[in-house]
Amino acid sequence: MMQHVDKFPVSEHIQSEKTLGMEPTIHPSARIWDSYIGAYTEIGANTLLIESRFGDYSYTAGDVDIIYAEIGKFCSIASHVRINPGNHPMERVTQHHMTYRRKIFGFGDSDDSDFFNWRRAHKCSVGHDVWIGHAAIIMPGVCVSTGAVVGAGAVVTKNVDPYTIVVGVPAKPVRQRFENYIVQALLEIAWWEWTHEMLKSRFDDLLDVAAFISKYQ
Repeated sequence: MMQHVDKFPVSEHIQSEKTLGMEPTIHPSARIWDSYIGAYTEIGANTLLIESRFGDYSYTAGDVDIIYAEIGKFCSIASHVRINPGNHPMERVTQHHMTYRRKIFGFGDSDDSDFFNWRRAHKCSVGHDVWIGHAAIIMPGVCVSTGAVVGAGAVVTKNVDPYTIVVGVPAKPVRQRFENYIVQALLEIAWWEWTHEMLKSRFDDLLDVAAFISKYQ
Protein backbone atom coordinates (compact mmCIF):
# COMPACT_ATOMS: atom_id res chain seq x y z
CA MET A 1 0.00 0.00 0.00
CA MET A 2 1.42 3.37 -1.04
CA GLN A 3 1.80 6.08 1.61
CA HIS A 4 1.67 9.78 0.79
CA VAL A 5 4.50 11.78 2.37
CA ASP A 6 3.64 15.46 2.41
CA LYS A 7 6.88 16.68 3.94
CA PHE A 8 9.76 15.08 5.84
CA PRO A 9 11.12 16.09 8.24
CA VAL A 10 8.13 18.19 9.20
CA SER A 11 10.33 20.88 10.76
CA GLU A 12 11.88 21.90 7.43
CA HIS A 13 10.29 24.14 4.81
CA ILE A 14 9.72 22.88 1.30
CA GLN A 15 11.49 24.78 -1.46
CA SER A 16 8.52 26.95 -2.40
CA GLU A 17 8.48 28.40 1.13
CA LYS A 18 12.09 29.53 1.11
CA THR A 19 12.88 33.22 1.17
CA LEU A 20 16.46 34.30 0.54
CA GLY A 21 17.81 37.66 1.64
CA MET A 22 20.87 39.71 2.49
CA GLU A 23 22.04 37.11 5.00
CA PRO A 24 23.33 33.88 3.40
CA THR A 25 21.21 30.77 3.90
CA ILE A 26 23.59 28.08 5.15
CA HIS A 27 22.59 24.48 5.85
CA PRO A 28 23.60 23.37 9.37
CA SER A 29 25.71 20.53 7.97
CA ALA A 30 27.87 22.85 5.83
CA ARG A 31 31.49 23.48 6.85
CA ILE A 32 32.96 26.89 6.10
CA TRP A 33 36.43 28.20 6.82
CA ASP A 34 37.77 31.73 6.23
CA SER A 35 35.41 32.51 3.34
CA TYR A 36 33.19 35.37 2.16
CA ILE A 37 29.58 34.72 1.12
CA GLY A 38 27.31 37.17 -0.68
CA ALA A 39 23.65 38.10 -0.38
CA TYR A 40 20.73 35.95 -1.61
CA THR A 41 22.98 32.90 -1.53
CA GLU A 42 22.23 29.36 -0.43
CA ILE A 43 24.87 26.92 0.78
CA GLY A 44 23.42 23.41 0.56
CA ALA A 45 23.83 20.41 2.82
CA ASN A 46 27.35 19.03 3.39
CA THR A 47 28.98 21.82 1.40
CA LEU A 48 32.65 22.49 2.20
CA LEU A 49 33.88 26.04 1.57
CA ILE A 50 37.51 26.86 2.37
CA GLU A 51 39.30 30.18 1.81
CA SER A 52 36.94 31.16 -0.98
CA ARG A 53 34.60 33.94 -2.11
CA PHE A 54 31.02 33.05 -3.06
CA GLY A 55 29.11 35.67 -5.02
CA ASP A 56 25.59 37.07 -4.61
CA TYR A 57 22.64 34.86 -5.66
CA SER A 58 24.84 31.79 -6.19
CA TYR A 59 23.96 28.43 -4.64
CA THR A 60 25.23 24.92 -4.08
CA ALA A 61 22.78 22.02 -4.24
CA GLY A 62 24.72 20.07 -1.59
CA ASP A 63 27.73 17.77 -1.15
CA VAL A 64 29.91 20.36 -2.89
CA ASP A 65 33.60 21.04 -2.11
CA ILE A 66 35.00 24.48 -2.97
CA ILE A 67 38.57 25.24 -1.96
CA TYR A 68 40.73 28.29 -2.82
CA ALA A 69 38.25 29.62 -5.36
CA GLU A 70 36.44 32.75 -6.53
CA ILE A 71 32.80 32.06 -7.41
CA GLY A 72 30.89 34.80 -9.22
CA LYS A 73 27.28 35.90 -8.90
CA PHE A 74 24.23 33.89 -10.01
CA CYS A 75 26.15 30.60 -10.23
CA SER A 76 24.21 27.32 -10.14
CA ILE A 77 26.37 24.55 -8.66
CA ALA A 78 24.82 21.08 -8.69
CA SER A 79 25.43 18.38 -6.10
CA HIS A 80 28.74 16.54 -5.72
CA VAL A 81 30.73 19.18 -7.60
CA ARG A 82 34.39 19.61 -6.64
CA ILE A 83 36.10 22.92 -7.35
CA ASN A 84 39.88 22.84 -6.88
CA PRO A 85 40.66 19.33 -5.63
CA GLY A 86 43.97 19.19 -3.81
CA ASN A 87 47.15 18.56 -5.77
CA HIS A 88 49.76 16.17 -4.35
CA PRO A 89 53.56 16.65 -4.61
CA MET A 90 54.29 14.18 -7.42
CA GLU A 91 57.90 15.38 -7.70
CA ARG A 92 58.76 14.11 -4.20
CA VAL A 93 59.88 10.58 -3.40
CA THR A 94 56.39 9.98 -2.03
CA GLN A 95 53.30 12.00 -2.90
CA HIS A 96 51.55 10.94 0.32
CA HIS A 97 50.23 13.79 2.46
CA MET A 98 52.56 12.85 5.32
CA THR A 99 55.17 15.00 3.57
CA TYR A 100 53.14 18.16 4.12
CA ARG A 101 50.77 17.20 6.97
CA ARG A 102 53.73 16.26 9.13
CA LYS A 103 52.37 16.97 12.60
CA ILE A 104 49.66 14.31 12.64
CA PHE A 105 52.23 11.62 11.77
CA GLY A 106 54.83 12.83 14.26
CA PHE A 107 57.29 13.76 11.53
CA GLY A 108 57.68 17.38 12.57
CA ASP A 109 56.46 20.16 14.84
CA SER A 110 54.77 22.02 11.97
CA ASP A 111 53.23 21.30 8.59
CA ASP A 112 54.74 22.30 5.24
CA SER A 113 53.40 25.87 4.85
CA ASP A 114 55.19 26.32 1.51
CA PHE A 115 53.21 23.44 0.05
CA PHE A 116 49.86 24.84 1.18
CA ASN A 117 50.82 28.26 -0.19
CA TRP A 118 51.58 26.57 -3.52
CA ARG A 119 48.06 25.13 -3.48
CA ARG A 120 46.61 28.57 -2.68
CA ALA A 121 48.48 30.06 -5.63
CA HIS A 122 46.50 27.80 -7.99
CA LYS A 123 43.05 29.24 -7.33
CA CYS A 124 40.03 28.41 -9.43
CA SER A 125 37.93 31.21 -10.86
CA VAL A 126 34.26 30.85 -11.81
CA GLY A 127 32.58 33.80 -13.51
CA HIS A 128 28.99 35.00 -13.23
CA ASP A 129 25.89 33.02 -14.25
CA VAL A 130 27.83 29.77 -14.60
CA TRP A 131 26.02 26.42 -14.40
CA ILE A 132 28.15 23.52 -13.15
CA GLY A 133 26.47 20.13 -13.56
CA HIS A 134 26.28 17.19 -11.19
CA ALA A 135 29.63 15.67 -10.09
CA ALA A 136 31.72 17.94 -12.32
CA ILE A 137 35.30 18.68 -11.26
CA ILE A 138 37.11 21.98 -11.87
CA MET A 139 40.83 21.32 -11.61
CA PRO A 140 43.30 23.65 -9.81
CA GLY A 141 44.09 26.93 -11.54
CA VAL A 142 41.25 26.69 -14.08
CA CYS A 143 39.02 29.65 -15.00
CA VAL A 144 35.42 29.01 -16.04
CA SER A 145 34.23 32.24 -17.62
CA THR A 146 30.90 34.03 -17.29
CA GLY A 147 27.84 32.36 -18.79
CA ALA A 148 29.54 29.00 -19.30
CA VAL A 149 27.97 25.58 -18.76
CA VAL A 150 29.94 22.59 -17.42
CA GLY A 151 28.24 19.29 -18.17
CA ALA A 152 27.53 16.66 -15.53
CA GLY A 153 30.57 14.52 -14.72
CA ALA A 154 32.95 16.71 -16.70
CA VAL A 155 36.57 17.15 -15.60
CA VAL A 156 37.65 20.66 -16.55
CA THR A 157 41.42 20.89 -17.03
CA LYS A 158 41.57 24.01 -19.24
CA ASN A 159 40.01 27.48 -19.11
CA VAL A 160 36.47 27.77 -20.46
CA ASP A 161 35.48 30.74 -22.63
CA PRO A 162 32.41 32.89 -21.88
CA TYR A 163 29.02 31.36 -22.69
CA THR A 164 30.64 28.10 -23.82
CA ILE A 165 29.29 24.61 -23.05
CA VAL A 166 31.91 21.99 -22.17
CA VAL A 167 31.39 18.28 -21.53
CA GLY A 168 33.42 15.12 -21.09
CA VAL A 169 36.66 13.86 -19.57
CA PRO A 170 38.71 15.88 -20.11
CA ALA A 171 36.09 18.56 -20.79
CA LYS A 172 35.94 19.93 -24.33
CA PRO A 173 33.76 22.67 -25.83
CA VAL A 174 30.71 21.52 -27.79
CA ARG A 175 29.19 24.89 -28.67
CA GLN A 176 28.49 28.43 -27.51
CA ARG A 177 25.16 29.19 -25.89
CA PHE A 178 24.68 32.19 -28.21
CA GLU A 179 26.17 33.76 -31.30
CA ASN A 180 29.24 35.96 -30.78
CA TYR A 181 27.39 39.27 -31.04
CA ILE A 182 24.98 38.18 -28.29
CA VAL A 183 27.83 37.03 -26.07
CA GLN A 184 29.62 40.36 -26.46
CA ALA A 185 26.42 42.30 -25.81
CA LEU A 186 25.68 40.39 -22.62
CA LEU A 187 29.23 40.86 -21.36
CA GLU A 188 28.98 44.60 -22.04
CA ILE A 189 25.58 44.96 -20.37
CA ALA A 190 26.83 43.01 -17.31
CA TRP A 191 23.34 42.62 -15.85
CA TRP A 192 24.80 40.65 -12.91
CA GLU A 193 26.04 43.97 -11.52
CA TRP A 194 22.50 45.38 -11.27
CA THR A 195 21.05 46.03 -7.83
CA HIS A 196 18.28 43.85 -6.43
CA GLU A 197 15.80 46.65 -7.10
CA MET A 198 16.92 46.95 -10.73
CA LEU A 199 16.62 43.20 -11.22
CA LYS A 200 13.13 43.24 -9.74
CA SER A 201 11.92 46.10 -11.93
CA ARG A 202 13.46 44.58 -15.08
CA PHE A 203 12.80 40.93 -14.27
CA ASP A 204 10.55 40.14 -17.24
CA ASP A 205 13.24 41.44 -19.62
CA LEU A 206 15.54 38.61 -18.52
CA LEU A 207 13.30 36.06 -20.23
CA ASP A 208 13.88 37.16 -23.84
CA VAL A 209 17.48 37.48 -25.02
CA ALA A 210 16.80 39.39 -28.25
CA ALA A 211 14.50 41.91 -26.57
CA PHE A 212 16.91 42.25 -23.65
CA ILE A 213 19.86 43.15 -25.86
CA SER A 214 17.77 45.52 -27.95
CA LYS A 215 16.69 47.35 -24.82
CA TYR A 216 19.90 47.49 -22.80
CA GLN A 217 22.85 47.32 -25.18
